Amino acid sequence: MATILAHIQIKPGREARFEELQSSLWRTTHATEPGTTRYEFFRGEKEGSYYGFLSFKDFQAFLVHQSSDAHEDFGAEFGDLVQNIEIEWVDAVKGANALAQNEPQDAPPGASELVQKYAKSYAIRMADWWSALRN
Repeated sequence: MATILAHIQIKPGREARFEELQSSLWRTTHATEPGTTRYEFFRGEKEGSYYGFLSFKDFQAFLVHQSSDAHEDFGAEFGDLVQNIEIEWVDAVKGANALAQNEPQDAPPGASELVQKYAKSYAIRMADWWSALRN
């Protein structure tokens, strides 16, 4: 499993465009990426704040999503919309969550440069304190 919580701050006045693009990406992701388990976005309380909860059957499925044409097309407008983004790897609490815990993986052999770039940039980070609690 590979699960993230994205903390996103959108530039003032760009919220509607972000939601429009995110809605399109949501539809495409669910229609074409069977390795996607959860792909949900929420408005936060603070103006322009959003949260993305994304979970994939494994890191390879996450890389498929990150390097997809639809995601890359969204990325073309990313700088015009996003003021700040923080990607946080979150780990399922066994018995209190239907998702499995994260399992770090490398990019598959022979992966494209783009996939390798994302595998390095977004490698699953396992917090040290998790190890004592994981079953």
